[in-house]
Amino acid sequence: MHIGLLTLEIFIPNAHSLKEKRFLLRSLKDRLRKFNISVAECGHQDLWQRSTLGIVSISSDHLILEQTLNAVVEETEKIIAGSLSNYQIEYL
Repeated sequence: MHIGLLTLEIFIPNAHSLKEKRFLLRSLKDRLRKFNISVAECGHQDLWQRSTLGIVSISSDHLILEQTLNAVVEETEKIIAGSLSNYQIEYL
């Protein structure tokens, strides 16, 4: 069994309240669920324009896991266009 952890650092310049930030993140999380992953905000919950998302996936095949997490990064870049500051993929 292989476990992959993807950490996304997101900057949201147009958010002027926590409510706007949560709306954008909820929309992003809903659209990423098609990849059969778990998503949670795990950092910067009290800041309006920053967020850290933790994304986890499990697979019996390392290659499929790698492809899935890379596809999530690509999809995130499409959805939030330029707001993805950084990302990191770890395999456990």
